[in-house]
Order: sequence, then C-alpha cells, then structure tokens
Amino acid sequence: MTIVVSAKVPEGVVLAADGAATFLDDSGHTPVKLHNRAHRIFDLVKVWPIGAMAYGVGGIGSATVKALTNDLQRKLTSDPDYALDSGGYTVEEVASKAREFIFDDLYLKTYPSPMPSFLMGYRVCGYSANSSLPEIWEFTIHGDSCIGPYEIQSPAEMGVRWAGENKVLDRLLLGATGGVKEMMVARGFSERQVEDTYLGMIDHFRGACALPAMSINDAIGISKSLVEFSTRVANSNGGPAAIKESTEIAAITKDRGFQWIVREHYYVDDLDGEIASSA
Repeated sequence: MTIVVSAKVPEGVVLAADGAATFLDDSGHTPVKLHNRAHRIFDLVKVWPIGAMAYGVGGIGSATVKALTNDLQRKLTSDPDYALDSGGYTVEEVASKAREFIFDDLYLKTYPSPMPSFLMGYRVCGYSANSSLPEIWEFTIHGDSCIGPYEIQSPAEMGVRWAGENKVLDRLLLGATGGVKEMMVARGFSERQVEDTYLGMIDHFRGACALPAMSINDAIGISKSLVEFSTRVANSNGGPAAIKESTEIAAITKDRGFQWIVREHYYVDDLDGEIASSA
C-alpha cells in the first residue's frame, strides 16, 4: 500500500506520494500484482488549481486509478452531468462528483459483492472558484461502503496530513500508532481508558510539521522527505526501495494552478534513455 502526504500552507497545498500499489483480480478478492511505479497524483482540470491523489488498492477491475481519473477528467470538462462551472465550482463539489463516478458508477458495478478488506482513499485538493485558501476533501471506499467526501482540515487550518501505509509517519509525527490501542485492549483496559490514553499520548508527543507561515517551497521539501523516509523504512525488510523513481510531487497554488514538481516517467530510466536517443 502506498503513502500519500498533503501539506497545506497559506500559499497552497503540496501533494506527494510514492508509487506502491496493490492490484486485485477482477473479482476484487485476490491481490495479483504489486507495483512500485504506479501513478498516484492527478491533475483534474488543466490550468485550474485543483488536483487529486489516491491511496490503497491501485485500481478497480482491470482499470488503474490513473485510467479511472483520466475518464473523470473528461467528464469534469465535457459531460453535462459532471461538468464544472469555472466561475462557481467548489472543491467539495469536485470530490462529490469524483465519488459518484468512482464509487457509484464504477466500483459497485464492478464488484457486486466487494471484499470487506478492500480499501481505497481518494483525496481532492485545491481551490474553489471563489476561495483564497486551499481545501482538502476526501472519500474512502471500504468494502461495500463509501464514507465522505469529508473535509480533512478546516479552511484556516494548516499542516501535514498523511494516509495509506501510515504507521511510520504515525510513529514519527504522532508518537504512537493504532497498535497501542490494540495492545491495551489485549491487556484488559476499558474502551474509555484506551481512547483517553491514546489521545493523551498523541497530544503529548505529536510534532509540529508545518507552521502557518511556511512557504510552498518548504512544504514541498517536507512532503518529499516524509514520503521518502516512510518508503525507506517500510521497505527496509523487503529489499531496496526505488525512492527516486517512485516518488511524485505536485503543488497547487491559486495563481499558478496545478504544477508538477517531480513526475514519474512512463518507462524505467534505461528505456526512457533508449526512446530519447532513437527519437
């Protein structure tokens, strides 16, 4: 499973993700492929200050999340039922239309009996047409249900948020993971004691990762470092991690819209070189 990081600052929002992805068979029940170069960050409408990123399972049926998002991009610009008003759209509206297309139109039809452990998150980031602050909305598909879209942070709240394979960053930035709760339950603590202790640990040990005055360049640096650190640790027991090749980063600002900072190649490096030399 991948790790995605969004860093929200007054100048905009940064999207960062590694390329790890698990793909299922057509029934949605059996992992058939692990991929370390999957695309996880997307430009939803060209030129507009809005984008998205996904984590969890890397596709629905035979279609990758990238392919699904390509279809969503076309709908947001040309389908009367999905097209956005350039002067009045909201990030919440875009997230709601993404949910309708990905969950209602595709997922439920592809998997009439979804596997309970299926998990996919889809995070929409950027600016509403008439807003001066960036927004982050997300919906998650889990089994046969879909939660959201819900707002990750209030409009004035800045900072870093992460999802996916989050244990490493939970330990680093919160001081504890959900495993602490499982351990306390196993040792006989009450539900109230578990929740109070866990929240108390996070409140005491959490680190401030993005300050309100942080620049977009600083947010890019922090997001890159967090994704690469998480990927290195997660892969430390499973062979070398291809950090440079698998990390994608984009930034969204009000004035410049969606911009790629680091973008994954379509091919591996040696093949890219062969194609370039033969062109």
